[in-house]
Amino acid sequence: MLTKRLIACFDVIDGRVTKAQQFQDNIDVAPATELGARLYDDQIDEIVFYDIMASAQKRKIDLETVRGVAEHVFVPFTVGGGVRSVEDMYEVLKAGAEKISIDSMAVRQPDIIRQGAEAFGRQCIVLSTQVKRVEPRAEIPSGYEVFIDGARVATGMDALEWVRRGEDLGAGEIVVNSIDKDGTASGYDLEITRAVADAVNVPVIASGGAGTPEHIADGLTAGGASAAIISSILYSPRLDRNLGVRELKDALGTLGVLMRPWVEDAGGEAGIGR
Repeated sequence: MLTKRLIACFDVIDGRVTKAQQFQDNIDVAPATELGARLYDDQIDEIVFYDIMASAQKRKIDLETVRGVAEHVFVPFTVGGGVRSVEDMYEVLKAGAEKISIDSMAVRQPDIIRQGAEAFGRQCIVLSTQVKRVEPRAEIPSGYEVFIDGARVATGMDALEWVRRGEDLGAGEIVVNSIDKDGTASGYDLEITRAVADAVNVPVIASGGAGTPEHIADGLTAGGASAAIISSILYSPRLDRNLGVRELKDALGTLGVLMRPWVEDAGGEAGIGR
């Protein structure tokens, strides 16, 4: 049986990780390179890096910070924000990423999914989808609408229809990022996560809302996700207490979720050789 994955999320502004709540009111946390090194030493399974202002500012991604993080982490590293072409994808991969996350640009230019999958393989292309619960209507039968540009722009697109199309175009993973739950530490939106997991045949990643190990376990079991994106629970100053990766994996194991184990004394500061 495949183990589930914990993915640390970095929302980066000017080289620093920030933490928002429902995509607003970002507060500063730490330099991305420093936090990446710390979480790598704590044996996080993967890291995803979003340059969250690149699309809104219509600029290219911050490659300098991507390189800085990549120099300190040796786990799968996904990068997104400001990626508008296959050439941009190539530059991000050359800077040290292993996977490319596309979101707003994929909505504006869906063929970029196919182009990226053909150029680098579908395992390299992650479709990240910002979704918000709305009143169901003819064009949005699922009751979940796709938003773009940091949850600021409604698209009128149904979330389930969009992820199915994204898979058909070549996306190798789908991130379900709940706008309603983001940064709330109240648990993932299990309804849409499960619906997406049932609608596609590629791995689905739950995102937005994890505040306890139980929330993560729910996303990975009831939600049907293969992986869980976490951020607040690891480092948000809004929470009274943050948890380490080892503590989370131990708790998830106790809850019956099969995780990659935390390895004691296997080399490096926290059990992984560099």
